[in-house]
Amino acid sequence: MYKTTSRLLAIAAASLALTVGATAANAQTPPPPPGGPGMMHGPHGGPGMHGDFMMGAKKLHDKLNLNAAQEKQWQTAVDTMKQNGQAMRKNHEQLKQQFDAQKNQPILDLNAMHATHQQIEQQEAQLREQTAQAWLAFYNGLNDQQKTTVSSALKEHFAKMEQRHEKMRQRWEQHRHDKGAASAPGAQ
Repeated sequence: MYKTTSRLLAIAAASLALTVGATAANAQTPPPPPGGPGMMHGPHGGPGMHGDFMMGAKKLHDKLNLNAAQEKQWQTAVDTMKQNGQAMRKNHEQLKQQFDAQKNQPILDLNAMHATHQQIEQQEAQLREQTAQAWLAFYNGLNDQQKTTVSSALKEHFAKMEQRHEKMRQRWEQHRHDKGAASAPGAQ
């Protein structure tokens, strides 16, 4: 029970950082080119989703009516998130470069690739935690009315995520059903 509760709290904190943070950063930066880093594709969304995300951040920021100190914390969190996002993109590029350097070799050095991957995972965990702490510092500086506004936005976000996950689950079940029917004896 404790593990589940702490996991839910961790998810909520991460979601706060990602929802508020990513939307804030996106609201202040132009969208990346289609297919570029930061774009979501596949069942989680497409190019239009990025714009929706940006609009949500701007609306949330505007609803909060931040004072000067809160605005400074907001900007610190946005800056931290942007810097850490850039560092993560560089890490992923490093992994890609390592793979590209090895893909023409007859034998891959999986130990080196694994070691690099582990190192990058540790760095990224620290970056994610740093970003989460910046957003939590911002959130903790809000008054109850502002926290209620953020909480409502997060609850709405969680509900949309749950709807998307349910649709994905239904599609997966339908896919499995269709595939099973196609491979059943006598099916042609």
